Amino acid sequence: MFSFFKNNNDKNKKKPSFNSIKSAFDKSVDYQHSYYLNPFTGVKFSLHYFTTLIDGKILQEDVLPYVLSKDFNDLDDLKTIVPIMDIEISQDEAVIEQKLLNGYSMLTMDKSNRKFAFIATKNEMGRKVSQPEVEFSVVGPKEAFVESLSDNLNLLRKRVPVKELTVEELSVGTITHTRIALIYLDGLADEANVNTVRQRLDAVDFDQIMDSSFIEQLISDNTLSPFPLLLDSERPDRVASVLIEGKIAILVDGSPHALIGPTTLVEFFNAYEDYFLNFIVASFFRLVRVFSVAFSILITPIYVAALTYHYELIPKDLMATLVTSRQEIPLPPILEALFLELTIELLREAGARLPTKVGQTIGIVGGIVIGTASVEAGLTSNVLLILVALAALASFTTPVYRMGNTIRILRFPFLLLAQLWGLLGIVFCFCFLLGHLMNLTSLGRPFLEPLYPPRLKDLKDALIRFPFFKQPDRPSFLRTNKSTRFNPSEGKKKLDIDE
Repeated sequence: MFSFFKNNNDKNKKKPSFNSIKSAFDKSVDYQHSYYLNPFTGVKFSLHYFTTLIDGKILQEDVLPYVLSKDFNDLDDLKTIVPIMDIEISQDEAVIEQKLLNGYSMLTMDKSNRKFAFIATKNEMGRKVSQPEVEFSVVGPKEAFVESLSDNLNLLRKRVPVKELTVEELSVGTITHTRIALIYLDGLADEANVNTVRQRLDAVDFDQIMDSSFIEQLISDNTLSPFPLLLDSERPDRVASVLIEGKIAILVDGSPHALIGPTTLVEFFNAYEDYFLNFIVASFFRLVRVFSVAFSILITPIYVAALTYHYELIPKDLMATLVTSRQEIPLPPILEALFLELTIELLREAGARLPTKVGQTIGIVGGIVIGTASVEAGLTSNVLLILVALAALASFTTPVYRMGNTIRILRFPFLLLAQLWGLLGIVFCFCFLLGHLMNLTSLGRPFLEPLYPPRLKDLKDALIRFPFFKQPDRPSFLRTNKSTRFNPSEGKKKLDIDE
């Protein structure tokens, strides 16, 4: 009956006819079809549309007055009569469903039942361009993607106004038929990377695509890894920058986030704001983030391992403080740590799910009340409470939200192995994590690059950021058709001439 339940690979299934589509649409109260008579020519025609998808003002002011007052005998004449640019004449009944559900009004004439005119009357509803909420920065542009694919492409094209910027549109989702834009710079991006993304998007066989996160999970190299293998961003300036580097972007209609690939692990700890700051300041902030991530993952497991197996590693003065803080606590260090870690996660989830003002109150008041009460009740030590709070703060320094979630999860296997084998368990867990990262790829490219395999040129914009004039080449792992971004010697010559 309908293409809702049609398998994309079933080419032998009969295409729906106009009558079957109309009978199915008639069950919906927002589907309207009206009949009119042109008084000049006596031509009868009908108009079909969904009231919830079209702009009634366009229909009443820009369509009906012209088709009722102008002399026309064929649907092809509508392109010269109706003052709307997007008018498509078709004899293919298979496109009726798609056009009507995308906000078009369909006009048919009695004498040409096999011919249909689709007039763009879509009611564009959506959020206006606003400031970034997840990747907010003090300096730099203050525009963020919205849910409209057309608006998002506009934000990109005004930043990359070149003819090489190529946008390929695909429809994914057997029920939702979601529009997806594959974006790259033709002649710059590696054709192998573009083909990889295109083939993976074509191979997606899923009924609904509601957000770019669906695509990220469906086309990732390793869907069983907790690490995100495609970088998501809500900043048009960041996406435009990586396109010029030679990467590929994916925009999904209805999603305010773009997917970027291939990507590397170090990029998840680099904020785009770093490029708006002096390279010394930006490098310092990057190192702080890397240290914060390591601190967030390891500090609680090290506490558990040290108090369970390795007392001799703790200095005498610090040991006295730890003994005093734990002398009345009945729980072993692992249960004490798990209790506080799970409490922090509960507060974080509650604060994220509740309304903004209530969520902030719960996070602050709940943290103070529960932390103070647990110490006074003798369930946890004040030293561990401080360490867990610092670890939670350190995890917030990760610029990309999805990587922050991964960091939160990694603490728990480290904790369990620290309880089993102490520092040796932490080393085992770190080795397993490192081996997993070395095996990960993003669109077939090494995820740990430039750390592994080591590439010295790409290290100039990894853990630290070199000045712009020290980065004349694009990242080598992208294998772009034009590896050089600019000629630093030419710029130096011009600077010497000006002086």
